Amino acid sequence: MTSPTLRLTGALCLFQSALEDFDIAICDGHIIQAAPHGQEIDLSGYWVLPGIIDLHGDGFERHIRPRPSAPFDKHAALQAADVELASQGVCTAWFAQSWSWEGGSRAPDEAIALLAARRQVAHRLMTDIRIQLRFETHMPNDHAALMGAVRDYHLDYIVFNNHLPEAIELAEQKPERFAAWASQNGHLPADLLAIVHAAKQADPEIPAFLRSLAGDLRAAGVMLGSHDDPDAQTRAFYRGLGATVCEFPTSVEAALAARDAGEPVLMGAPNVVRGGSQSGNIAAMELVEEGLCDALISDYYIPALAQAAWAIADARALSFAHAWEMISTRPAQIMNLADRGCLDEGQRADLVIMNPNTRRIEATIVRGRIAFARGQAAERLLRTDRPFALAAQ
Repeated sequence: MTSPTLRLTGALCLFQSALEDFDIAICDGHIIQAAPHGQEIDLSGYWVLPGIIDLHGDGFERHIRPRPSAPFDKHAALQAADVELASQGVCTAWFAQSWSWEGGSRAPDEAIALLAARRQVAHRLMTDIRIQLRFETHMPNDHAALMGAVRDYHLDYIVFNNHLPEAIELAEQKPERFAAWASQNGHLPADLLAIVHAAKQADPEIPAFLRSLAGDLRAAGVMLGSHDDPDAQTRAFYRGLGATVCEFPTSVEAALAARDAGEPVLMGAPNVVRGGSQSGNIAAMELVEEGLCDALISDYYIPALAQAAWAIADARALSFAHAWEMISTRPAQIMNLADRGCLDEGQRADLVIMNPNTRRIEATIVRGRIAFARGQAAERLLRTDRPFALAAQ
């Protein structure tokens, strides 16, 4: 059954990298050519923007473990994270879950449990939540298990990372931080150090293992990337595996290498908002200003996505429209999501309604349904002949 057409009028809409005055018509969860009939909602004074697409976020972890020793039910946690996403304008998100030798919340069993929980609550979620697996490179015995997870849960995005150098450096130079890391994952420091050294012994076989694994993942249609590339040589290695997404490069050299190869560079929105990396790596704003950053991701703080767009515009590094495209249009292009990321006819009706005066997101619409609304935008959206027309599908 076709739902009534809804027209959003009076707002400035982000279209082709500029804010333009035109109407948005929605029917059956998609943007359609503006029609003269149908219900009309006046959004004068607001901006209508494409819904945010977050390619990497681990802020969901605090819903599962608000404290490291206090885990909660994953089904409820995912639904709470879903509400947070909608309130921040995020319509599509990849939750970054580790598959690691570290154990604890990053153990392979935890990844499978999260995937299973996500499947079980999918029908209750307002936003499109997917799982990105962060696969630790030094796990050569996990080839079959990982491919089983890809097959069983239809995974579409895996990023390689190697925390061994960081772990060894911490153990040698900052033993107190290494001890805290071990405790967080349920280990004594000596036990975690033994795990680290055992993983390190697999060094000689890792390149061949990763080539074989990456080949199988690509054949399964999985998008591949790498995390925390320190230099051009590391980026070249992962490029050779077909891991073309460069996530959180830790040096300008690595970002330049990705750009020269035509590969997308992703940086953390919190890094932009805070004016630098919390871990002491390169400043994301520097890469934005140099044209070396394609998309921003939430990392550990979901609200930073929209805040970063404003921060970039305030710094005059880019216009607000171009900055917003770094959290909507470009992520869609990177992940080959042809049905979202802009306000073109035929796209999913994934929209953010922004009050430019307060800079607050006052409504989020996902696939034509109200996922979040507050303030005057909520009053206008619900003041219709059919107050739940946006939820009809």
